[in-house]
Amino acid sequence: MAGRSSQNGAGSVTGGGGGAFGENVVARAVGADDVALVADLQVDGGVAEGSAVAGDGAGFHDDGLVGIHDPVLNMLAAFNNIDPADARMIAIGGGQSTSSTSVMNASADPSPENAVETVGLSKTYVGRRGEPEVRALRNVDLRIPAGSFFGLLGPNGAGKSTLINILAGLVVRTAGEARIWGYDIDRDMRAARRAIGVVPQELNIDPFFTPRELLEVQAGLYGVPKATRRTDDVLAAVGLTRQADAYARTLSGGMRRRLLIAKAMVHAPPVLVLDEPSAGVDVDLRRQLWSNVRDLNRQGTTVLLTTHYLEEAQALCDHIAIINHGRLIACEPTEALLRRLDTKEMLVTVAETLNGVPAPLQRFQPEMTAPGRLLFRYPPSQTHSGEILAALREANLTVTDLATREAELEEIFLSLTSQPDEEAGEEASR
Repeated sequence: MAGRSSQNGAGSVTGGGGGAFGENVVARAVGADDVALVADLQVDGGVAEGSAVAGDGAGFHDDGLVGIHDPVLNMLAAFNNIDPADARMIAIGGGQSTSSTSVMNASADPSPENAVETVGLSKTYVGRRGEPEVRALRNVDLRIPAGSFFGLLGPNGAGKSTLINILAGLVVRTAGEARIWGYDIDRDMRAARRAIGVVPQELNIDPFFTPRELLEVQAGLYGVPKATRRTDDVLAAVGLTRQADAYARTLSGGMRRRLLIAKAMVHAPPVLVLDEPSAGVDVDLRRQLWSNVRDLNRQGTTVLLTTHYLEEAQALCDHIAIINHGRLIACEPTEALLRRLDTKEMLVTVAETLNGVPAPLQRFQPEMTAPGRLLFRYPPSQTHSGEILAALREANLTVTDLATREAELEEIFLSLTSQPDEEAGEEASR
């Protein structure tokens, strides 16, 4: 096919001579979020060379990306994604860029105040075969501060996965707006996609590729030029340098989880989403996983975590949001959320054998759990621990052991999510 295509000074491909189909039509090289159509396929030149993709209607750009210059296919590119839930195509806005070279690396942009922001975000799944519609999200206003370690909690079916899938571009919102690193997920779709990396709950790695090969393929899908890829750095960040050239099928469960994180980080996104990353992982591997994720967060990556291990969320997250029945019912710093349940316990063991509660302690109404043990339950906002200790001294009691228990996230979670869905009840009664 000599003379079929030639590269111009800008690195694009134009049609050859002889009035061939597609003559003088400028090629377009587009990114991984356009893979729903062949017209929008971008792969690494070294991978595609010699394959059907690099055939008659395609040429290579200077940056090693395949550009397809079939005008019919280019007309079809007005549609470039599918909502798996509704089986509908997602349209690209007319003002969006479709050139891989025109989209900035989102992680290089100045840090916005909020890494993720949604306004009035709603999603309703249409009922099928006579079933009622499902309102998965209801006017969710969410702000995730840049650089935070943010926990998104909720019961099964609360809407967490729907929210994440909307941010990732896998589900079409019904109403509202969403921005990732300042980019609107519709108007600036390509930049928004490059600003987020999603680690799914399921293991989705090719067992016959090595970690190094998997990261190279992933970087190619995101259009990361070979000269700027950080494969070795990403592998080192998740502790997989020694296993870089081993088949993925030989890795342990914890290593595979870390490899998923590495895949999500190859394009250096400022926002990392972890969907139940520690599910089914043993205690030791879980600690290794969280150590790696904490390091990423310390380096500036905003982490959005969904988990059912509430003690994990309490220990890791500096901000927590709780979603239930599709509504956001809490969103605040972890410490402030824990103070919502104004209760604390103090278990005091004394050397003396008690037959009753001494007079100086009666105003605290302690419970005698054993002859020498007193359990105090009190609201920290009204009573200080020092007041109880002073009353113990006044009663001439010798304290041999003392333990306190603060309110835990699990208690607050249960108190907030135990409320019935009032709107669903009203709809059912109609």
